[in-house]
Amino acid sequence: MPVLEYIKQFTSVLKESVDAATFVKVSLGNYKGEEEALKQILIRKVVIKREDKLAFTYRYKTRDVVKNYTIDEAIDLISDYLNKGFKIATLFTTEKDLILEELNNGKVVFRESKASSSAAPSASHDKEKARLIKPDSKSYLTELKITDAEGQVFKNAQDKFRQINHYIEILSALIKELPEGTIKKVADMGSGKGYLTFALYDYLHSVLKLETEVVGVEYRQDMVDLCNQVAVKSDFSQLNFVQGTIEDYRADDVNLLIALHACDTATDDAIFKGIKANSELIVVAPCCHKQIRREIEHNKVKNDVSFLTKYGIFLERQAEMVTDGIRALILEYFGYKTKVFEFISDAHTPKNVLVVGIKGKVLSAARRAEILEKIKASKAYFGIDYHHLERLLEL
Repeated sequence: MPVLEYIKQFTSVLKESVDAATFVKVSLGNYKGEEEALKQILIRKVVIKREDKLAFTYRYKTRDVVKNYTIDEAIDLISDYLNKGFKIATLFTTEKDLILEELNNGKVVFRESKASSSAAPSASHDKEKARLIKPDSKSYLTELKITDAEGQVFKNAQDKFRQINHYIEILSALIKELPEGTIKKVADMGSGKGYLTFALYDYLHSVLKLETEVVGVEYRQDMVDLCNQVAVKSDFSQLNFVQGTIEDYRADDVNLLIALHACDTATDDAIFKGIKANSELIVVAPCCHKQIRREIEHNKVKNDVSFLTKYGIFLERQAEMVTDGIRALILEYFGYKTKVFEFISDAHTPKNVLVVGIKGKVLSAARRAEILEKIKASKAYFGIDYHHLERLLEL
């Protein structure tokens, strides 16, 4: 029988195994073709955007290249590769293994053997990540247009859904540093449409099994009304949204205070509220940093970084670092263990710095004096008359 007939039989069995969901993988080897450094092709089934495809991993001497094809495209490619370069192919299914080999003398070996695998592997395109917020049976995700009624994440909401889970992962790690039962009330300052507020409530109640009250504070009344309607529909009885500003909200009994993307000194207002409430955890993602930039520009102090700050973009970055650096020092002064790290909010928002304060021990008078001196020296170096948070706390 000609080689082409054996190849046709091989690809026919392959197609049948894909249709019957018994397909495991295909390996093409012993390459004698013209493509330089190509050694092997490994093929597995994947599901991309709800469509079955075959993923080809092209193994070269120093690198791997992955390409995805429809089932029909893949069958045609495999047939072509076996006709023009690969001398051995092995099909693995849950029922049997099938080997097609063309020997050096031109003879063809075509044989079956006992199945090497009893179960088909996952067809997920990427390895499934253990997410704290899952899309299934979450009515708030449907109401907020993240998922459809069946719990499938919309294509245009994939970035937002990843952002939500990334945010909850960060907060989960921070909450674990607190004594058990600490978080009784949460205030999310500037909650917007509430994506992250709902997700945090879901995590606290569904995963941690806490009876935590969560309040979203938002200036726009239409957003407040929308979020309260979604909270009622989701049966989130301890979640409430109120209209107001960060500056005006009374946060006396808040254990966890959050303010993401609060512009300029609004971040200082949020940190001030958290410190005065003696909150166990303060989490802010600042933006704008206009107040300190204006101070630096107005006073024009000459220092070792003046050769950088004469450029607007570098001055902006310097103002960001100085503003948030002093915020971290002030948190330390009030007994908070501070962390500053990068928070990528979503595909449409730049990377942000997350400033975190975790309530710790009261510092000694000597340590507090040392921090105040460091703040004073930093202000003098950059020509800063005052920092808004410093003024709020009357330091």
